[in-house]
Amino acid sequence: MPTFTDPRILVDASTRDDAAVYQLTPDRAIVATVDFFTPIVDDAYDFGRIAAANALSDIYAMGATPLLALNIVGWPRDTLPYELLGDVLRGGADIAREAGAFVLGGHSVDDPEPKYGMVAIGEVHPNRIVTLANAQAGDVLVLTKPIGTGVLTTALKRDLASAADLADAVTSMATLNAGGARAMLANGAHAATDVTGFGLLGHLHNMLAASGVSAEIDAASVPLLPRAADLAARGAIPGGTKRNREALADTVRFDAAVPETIRVLLFDAQTSGGLLIAVPPNRADSLLAALKNEKTPAAARIGRIVGGPPGTITVS
Repeated sequence: MPTFTDPRILVDASTRDDAAVYQLTPDRAIVATVDFFTPIVDDAYDFGRIAAANALSDIYAMGATPLLALNIVGWPRDTLPYELLGDVLRGGADIAREAGAFVLGGHSVDDPEPKYGMVAIGEVHPNRIVTLANAQAGDVLVLTKPIGTGVLTTALKRDLASAADLADAVTSMATLNAGGARAMLANGAHAATDVTGFGLLGHLHNMLAASGVSAEIDAASVPLLPRAADLAARGAIPGGTKRNREALADTVRFDAAVPETIRVLLFDAQTSGGLLIAVPPNRADSLLAALKNEKTPAAARIGRIVGGPPGTITVS
């Protein structure tokens, strides 16, 4: 990507952060992100809800408040009825409304494969931006949603799971990370990211590399969605999950006791996952209590930040 140098650019793509941040005034900055994908569930309304929550998640990961969104649509106009598209857009609008944001327009193209997502815009004080690059040795790592959505949605496509089997995953994916963001801001989080396509370990690696530290993960403490381990063992593994594992082969070390299915899930490519938060150890219990009060899908202490080669992870 081309690079730009300007004092108003506070965060750009070079740091692998979740969104771009552009300063407007001494106490106001705009946060901007975009995300869209093909359907991962059969229900059009749920697809819209999940895609919108996923796009808005990057705003929350930066510690920002959503303001507005623009729809992005690819639709096979000759093969799928517009009524289905209406359901998708209604799902997205309902999630945006829940976030306190407005959907003010968008753009659509004729596309043989349906796609939906959003450009999401938020606002943050320049001194309160939460980025990848400030995790510190000793910090506790906390996760706010269970993992396994990639395996579960792949199992649905391969007829290894039913829509009922995905009910918990759909609920999790359609849940905004607003509560997690409020909790992390109230408890002085050093760094955060949302867990999406690079999987839990991939997004953790990005945080560690940006912060110049390492991490230790307790595999047994990582929350999993129901049936995720069973379906991973049956081979419902997305291509993205496999690529994540290959990309991190030299930076992740597993203890021999970690089961193969758990290793797969730690790399699993997620959609609309939770926030991964690095918090000072003396604030960890307060953060976990705040997350439970916010009723986030999970509130799990999964590891800690340690000194060591930047980006490396040990899983026990």
